[in-house]
Amino acid sequence: MKTNDLAAVLENLRKKNPLILSLTNNVVQSITANMLLAVGAAPVMLNDAAECGQLLSVCANGLLVNVGTLSHPQAQLMRSAVDAAHAAGVPWVLDPVAVGLLRFRTEFCHELLAMRPTLIRGNASEIMALAGEAAGGRGTDTTEESSAAVQSARKLAQQCGCTVLVTGPVDYVTDGERVLALGNGDPLMTRVTGVGCAMGALAAACVASAPDAFTGAAACAAILGIAGERAAARCPRPGSFAGALLDELDALSPAEVAEFTRIV
Repeated sequence: MKTNDLAAVLENLRKKNPLILSLTNNVVQSITANMLLAVGAAPVMLNDAAECGQLLSVCANGLLVNVGTLSHPQAQLMRSAVDAAHAAGVPWVLDPVAVGLLRFRTEFCHELLAMRPTLIRGNASEIMALAGEAAGGRGTDTTEESSAAVQSARKLAQQCGCTVLVTGPVDYVTDGERVLALGNGDPLMTRVTGVGCAMGALAAACVASAPDAFTGAAACAAILGIAGERAAARCPRPGSFAGALLDELDALSPAEVAEFTRIV
């Protein structure tokens, strides 16, 4: 894959302005919406199953299902939304937050796997737990390096017929056969609540703007990673970094994605 392919995703995203329905946790809704706006996408968040179904059937371009603050009513809403996304041919992203550690979300995420997500985005512990090869991380934090989850990610991709994005200091994208490693990013991205969860929504926007989920996931990792590096270079503390990250997502050009993406 060439970095120009990833740059083309950002260019198309800005032209298309994809509408992304984010069923996400209540801790990260603001940063999720703001990151989508900054990159050139359009966010929407709903809590009614009928409205979600209508939106997905009429005008939504992507769906994020993030189980960070999962409840039984929210699980039912997510089931209905995924069914509607499938019926409308809308790609959807599963973010299995803290899977493996807690029983309810682990069982529910395995149920969602059977509903064939377009893309799964998670840290190493989450991906390994979802593949049945680890017990999970420390809350929402991983206890494994992203490289340790590559084989688990390939297994999941093959079983579900999807693409998997493993995030960490090095991000890995796989469709079960191909594996691509990208080395952009900064440790400050882990010190602002919601960056990882918002990445799931950004991934949905990129997949909706790409020729396939593999390219979209890789573009997402590159775009957010480059923006994170630039934000950290001028704002080395978490509070100012959060605002700077939005600014850098807004300022990032396709040409810069092509030039500064690090495929490792």
